[in-house]
Amino acid sequence: MTRQLPIMMTNRSVAIIVSFALAMLIWLPCMHLLFQPDVDDYLSRDGVSLEAARLAARHTRVWANPAAGHQEIETMRGSNAEWDFMGRTFFVLAMANMALREPAERSTYLARMDSIIEATIRVEREQGLYFFLMDYARDRPFVESPPRSLFIDGEIALMLGVRRIVAEKEGYRTLLRERVRVIVDRMQRGPVKCAESYPDECWMFCNTVALAAVKIADVLDGTDHTTFFDAWLEAAKRKLVDRRTGLLISSFGLDGSRRDGPEGSSIWIAAHCLELIDEAFARDQYARAKKELGRSLLGFGYAREWPESSKGPADIDSGPIVPVLEASPGSSGLALVGAATFGDRDYFAQLCASLNFAALPIEEDGALRHAMSNQVGDAVMLYAMVLGPVWHEVKARAKS
Repeated sequence: MTRQLPIMMTNRSVAIIVSFALAMLIWLPCMHLLFQPDVDDYLSRDGVSLEAARLAARHTRVWANPAAGHQEIETMRGSNAEWDFMGRTFFVLAMANMALREPAERSTYLARMDSIIEATIRVEREQGLYFFLMDYARDRPFVESPPRSLFIDGEIALMLGVRRIVAEKEGYRTLLRERVRVIVDRMQRGPVKCAESYPDECWMFCNTVALAAVKIADVLDGTDHTTFFDAWLEAAKRKLVDRRTGLLISSFGLDGSRRDGPEGSSIWIAAHCLELIDEAFARDQYARAKKELGRSLLGFGYAREWPESSKGPADIDSGPIVPVLEASPGSSGLALVGAATFGDRDYFAQLCASLNFAALPIEEDGALRHAMSNQVGDAVMLYAMVLGPVWHEVKARAKS
């Protein structure tokens, strides 16, 4: 017995291991089904989807409760002041689309949008340029004078523009025209038709957001910046495209000198915004981004921050990179915007499966938030679920 026992234990261990392996082989490919969403619960063809409505309820409560909302935003600002600003932008973008999807609720959405836009402009005026920027913005002077950040000008212009697409507001007409004048002047002066977000630091994210804002202003006010758009596209394709991947790089000096290569937390939004400027180029950038960054494993979708051929460091935008998979929370969240923009419902569903599994959704009294996200992350998700009507309206007016 003493000699047979180890053999019996070994056989039993092998049997357990084999059974476990077989169970995993059967269960793992099916695990995503537990988290796989019905895409229609997220992307409604008409109206506002159930999940979008629950996310919007959470954001509405944050802004409606000054004390609680202020505390949450201040906590987020402790990590990155940009997130405070971007959370406002994406929530306003989402509400503009929701207002067009739900005409009966339009006045409610407009009032909420106005509250955020006016509060943001007031903070910028009272606190100054650096309030919404990370601390390193003070380390050296801007190249252009007087100092301005395209990050701030572009997103405020975009908020003003989408609000006016939903319903005209005379007071915003002058504000948008002035922002656009500054944006175009600064970008046109740049050697590669781009402007600084930080001192001698241009970001593709910010420059494409600014382009979208200028396009919206064109359809609202009858201006025509076609020549400027053509010049920007020519410069970008010639100097700001990564040779190995064909993707737009994420950051560069004012002279066009490369800082960071293609980046997930930049390219998905760049493709979304460029759809208003050059749809074919935008679609090509999305296809390349999905090839280089988009991934799926056992039905769960995610996105890398960097292409395999051009790896960079993890930073505040990418979030902590998941080892082996190289999955980036920042890139994966923004990939939802890209997938929704270009009608990639399969990839969108895979990304949502990962969201349900890893982001820890929490529902409280009909409002939804994600424990592994924050206010700006959830605002991006909300925008991805409702985008479409504003861009469609801009393109329709541009053709008329």
